Amino acid sequence: MRARFVVVLCSAFVVMLLPLGIAAQTQTVRQVPLTRSGPLPATPPMNANAQTGPELDSVLTDSDSDGSDAGGSGISVNRGIAKGPGAGIQSSGSVKAKSNPELNLSVDGINHFEQRFVAAGGNQFSIEPPDQGLCVGNGFVLETVNDTLQVFDTTGNPVSAPTALNSFYGYPPAIDRTKSPLQFGPEITDPSCIFDGATQRWFHVVLTLDRAIPTSQALNGNNHLDVAVSVTADPTGAWNVYSLPVQDDGSQGTPDHHCTLGKNPAHGPCLGDYPHIGADANGFYITTNEFNLVSPGFRGAQIYAFSKRQLAAGVPFVNVVQFDTADPGLGVQLDGAPGFTVWPATSTGNQFEGSQGGTEYFLSSEAVFQDSGVDSRLRLWAVGNTSSIDTAPALSISANVVNTIPYAVPGRANQKVGDFPQGQCLADSTIQVSPKLFGCWRLLAASGGPFTNTEKVVDSNDSRMQQVVLANGKLWAALDTGLIISGDTAPRAGIAFFVINPHSGNVDQQGYAGISGNNRHAKRKRCDGLYRVGQRSLSKCRLCGHRFHHRRGRHSRCRGRSGT
Repeated sequence: MRARFVVVLCSAFVVMLLPLGIAAQTQTVRQVPLTRSGPLPATPPMNANAQTGPELDSVLTDSDSDGSDAGGSGISVNRGIAKGPGAGIQSSGSVKAKSNPELNLSVDGINHFEQRFVAAGGNQFSIEPPDQGLCVGNGFVLETVNDTLQVFDTTGNPVSAPTALNSFYGYPPAIDRTKSPLQFGPEITDPSCIFDGATQRWFHVVLTLDRAIPTSQALNGNNHLDVAVSVTADPTGAWNVYSLPVQDDGSQGTPDHHCTLGKNPAHGPCLGDYPHIGADANGFYITTNEFNLVSPGFRGAQIYAFSKRQLAAGVPFVNVVQFDTADPGLGVQLDGAPGFTVWPATSTGNQFEGSQGGTEYFLSSEAVFQDSGVDSRLRLWAVGNTSSIDTAPALSISANVVNTIPYAVPGRANQKVGDFPQGQCLADSTIQVSPKLFGCWRLLAASGGPFTNTEKVVDSNDSRMQQVVLANGKLWAALDTGLIISGDTAPRAGIAFFVINPHSGNVDQQGYAGISGNNRHAKRKRCDGLYRVGQRSLSKCRLCGHRFHHRRGRHSRCRGRSGT
């Protein structure tokens, strides 16, 4: 069937902004220390043991937001809470987009070989699928992929070598293959970045999980958000690193959110999962989804507000305010539910919201909380009085309901027929890997193979918010949704997009984007002075590496599940 690109625009209309109520509000105020300051680390030469196993970190799995809130010996990250896919939304429009972007340049970014063998001289794990972040400013492009970063100029030429994130944040290698027994550094995941024009600084964030002992991959429960801030506008120069514990079990200055351990209801650490970042004139914001670390159980989204000026100045201690959206005293819950993936807004061209002493906006979706997997509401969040963050933090938080077109948790997506090398290697028992041993699986695992690895249908995300940008006084946002496209043979994953005026309560524009015969996924894009919904077509590409694009003199900034 010939592919048909579908965009459905819904007429602008006034929606109700329904305040969820504000009671006496609790916020946790802390100061986080500067933990490292220094130049971009040099990349070591490849070591003689670079090709030895193990290839995979045995304690970390990636549910990739497939609705699985899993726990156990293999810690799951990027967890979801959806109860299952919802019925696809009927879509029959065929409007052509008004813009006509032109692809001027396509550049290959970090690939698997560079992340696994180059970045730390061979002292990295193989990681699939990768998380990617991309940010642009001051004539540079910074790409970061689990667990590597590299800086390019705007024509795509590398101006730094691939750098391991463990080294970048001042930790031992993820795995040190030069040691016997093997030694393991902290596990780093979920990198993202932005360039802040107001401060002329680069911000890079990861979630880091600490090991119990250096010679074991087991975790000790501590996990923290590491924030790296460039000392100047040049990302190839020096960086400062701050570390904020987020296990929220009462240790290391965290509040106690009463997370539990497995089937044992005993007290345990929480996990600050799926961090995402934004900024306004005064603050730098990170949000997480908080789960029990080693057992199923969603607790609620956490919102962290940092003093942006203090981070940019590299002061020894930085003010941080934490809001727990599971706290009923905040007055932000909807139908008794806390926030989930409360996505902070970034701003284009230094356009910030100055009302209420400075305001940062966030959006979150609601379909994941419904048994039907369908909803027609978004939550619009606002953290106010952000100008107080530098001195005596006295921030406020509120949430309102915005009625929208319906959207649904999408089902899984099929892949184009073709090779899937890692899965095929794990299932192989015939390739000779040494004079006496056969089986490609031995290159990836120490024992237990071969492993049956039939190609699976792929997660299509779970309708969580995927992008929020404040531009021209409006919030531009998108999420994944299930669609039933007129004339198609099967339900598809598509995109729902929204343009919201946070002051008036108007949804100025909203609609769906999808392709007949194919699946499409939201992926955030930000251009200098311009916002557009980013998207990717699943069945048109395969796992390999990353590519970023330059369109008509404007740069894209992306972060999302990449490489599918």
